[in-house]
Amino acid sequence: MARTIISLSSMEKLLKKYGAPRVSEDAKQALSEALEEVGKKIGEKSLSFANHSGRKTIKAKDIKLAVKEFKE
Repeated sequence: MARTIISLSSMEKLLKKYGAPRVSEDAKQALSEALEEVGKKIGEKSLSFANHSGRKTIKAKDIKLAVKEFKE
């Protein structure tokens, strides 16, 4: 299994919050990997928006723009 940044316990809490009575280890790992991949894409796009604006700091508006573009 790949090492992930997002904890597996957080993945279990998230899935249980939305109704899963039980969650397997491989399901937690799969969700963690998927969310990290999406997060990576949003982070990269957010950084490009910040850089384009002449900033080093990523702001909430950069994240929101990146998410909006990601959904399209």
